[in-house]
Amino acid sequence: MRSSLCKKHSAPPVFAEAKPPHHFTLTEEAVNTYGTYAKMNPPLRTEADRQALIAGLKDGTIDMIATDHAPHTAEEKLRGLARSAMGIVGLECAFPLLYRYLVLPGTIPFGRLVEAMALAPRRIFGLEGGVEPGDEADFTVLDLEAEYRLDPAAFRSKGRATPFAAWPVRGRAVLTVVGGRVAYDGRS
Repeated sequence: MRSSLCKKHSAPPVFAEAKPPHHFTLTEEAVNTYGTYAKMNPPLRTEADRQALIAGLKDGTIDMIATDHAPHTAEEKLRGLARSAMGIVGLECAFPLLYRYLVLPGTIPFGRLVEAMALAPRRIFGLEGGVEPGDEADFTVLDLEAEYRLDPAAFRSKGRATPFAAWPVRGRAVLTVVGGRVAYDGRS
């Protein structure tokens, strides 16, 4: 593990995270199609950069995946490319996009996605909770067979700004428990 190597040299541990779903699925060319809905910081880069992120995720160089959730209103995103807000909705899009476009084609295994999105952040940041006996339950139940198109009108956050509107995805969160309490129940 890299952190033990760093301790050997008296340096603090170093971890890396990437901010999908956008950096794993889009390139700088997306600005031509989606305009301000593809404006974010850090900005989208080339296909070679996107492939390098995927390689880093596969080989463990990238420890974690963050949603980089930036829920801006339409007004904040429609001020022109130079003046619009940076960022897009990530929360509602991250898992279904990464599952559909990285796991299902075999680019990364499902376990690697779960590790990067849930287990590694918990471990690295020393977060309590989980699913072990004695933990205050923290988990999400996913319907991995659910196929649908992303619909910004159905998002629960204030933002609807996404270049992924109508993209076909698979995998939907149907139940989220935080601290032993149901935080979201979409089963009905």
